[in-house]
Amino acid sequence: MSDELELAPVDGSVDPDQVQHRFSGVLRLACFFGMILVLFFLMNAMITSGLRRTKTSAFGSWNQVMEGKVNADIVVVGSSRASVQYDPRTIEAVTGHSAYNLGINGTQTDMQVAFFKAYLEHNRKPHTVLFNLDAFAFVTSHEVFNPAQYMPYLYDRALYDALRKINPEIWKSRYLPLYGYVVEDMNYTWVHGIEAFFGHSPAEDYFLGFNPRYRSWSSDFERYQAANPKKVSFDIEPAGVADVEDLIQVCKKNGIDLIFIYSPEYKQMQMMTSNRAEIFDHFRKFTEQYNIPMWDYSDWPHDSDTSFFYNSQHLNATGAAAFSLDVADRLRQYLTAQ
Repeated sequence: MSDELELAPVDGSVDPDQVQHRFSGVLRLACFFGMILVLFFLMNAMITSGLRRTKTSAFGSWNQVMEGKVNADIVVVGSSRASVQYDPRTIEAVTGHSAYNLGINGTQTDMQVAFFKAYLEHNRKPHTVLFNLDAFAFVTSHEVFNPAQYMPYLYDRALYDALRKINPEIWKSRYLPLYGYVVEDMNYTWVHGIEAFFGHSPAEDYFLGFNPRYRSWSSDFERYQAANPKKVSFDIEPAGVADVEDLIQVCKKNGIDLIFIYSPEYKQMQMMTSNRAEIFDHFRKFTEQYNIPMWDYSDWPHDSDTSFFYNSQHLNATGAAAFSLDVADRLRQYLTAQ
């Protein structure tokens, strides 16, 4: 009993050995979590570096833009309907001017304009912008589609500000290591980043930003029709109207010639859009107010031929080749007359 009592100080003082032991434990725990945090930062840097090093496919196209290596005379701005339908190689061959496609899959006008602003920050301004119009051109983004495509470039103010308006939580992807790649990304883009870091790039499927789709018509449209027997409509949001005007003002400020183009869509899809006339009235208000040419391909000769489309809104590679030739020839005449 006397031996046990001797283990504890009788005057209430703290045993120095116990304090040192506790401090050592806290220090080891702090070091452990510190190492984990360092590993998170290193892994995040590795993924981002790998994606920025990618030379092919979508990230390869983005990297050309963000590194200021494009500097084209003619650029195409728009959604996936732009990215899969305008072949800059054809435009270059016919017009004699360099061209690049800035279309982004799954985007509304606000993000399309943001990407164009980022382009202008890093590249020489073009002399002509072809803006692809959509029936949903006046609908703003309500969520960020495929957020991982923006992760390596959140340092860019134009992109970051536009993304923050859509998702105020985007700061987490910018400042918290791995958050954007693990929490926001559902496509395992981080895997491609690691592969690219070690020198493996995906197969090339983007050509000057153009992403041709080698697909055939499916039965998706018939199912879409059946699900929407009373037709469909697209909102005309004031913020969406302002986004289109923002693009106009950016071009006007920089002395860039702007052309509106409504690219082909499947004829029956046009007939399903109940407020199509109202949407086009808004397009025409802009063209009249700002003297912008508008090339409307709503009556494209092949708009009822499913061999040129892979769905109601998008041309396949065959259709894109034919349409790009039509646009390029018209653009050559337009530039010659300028």
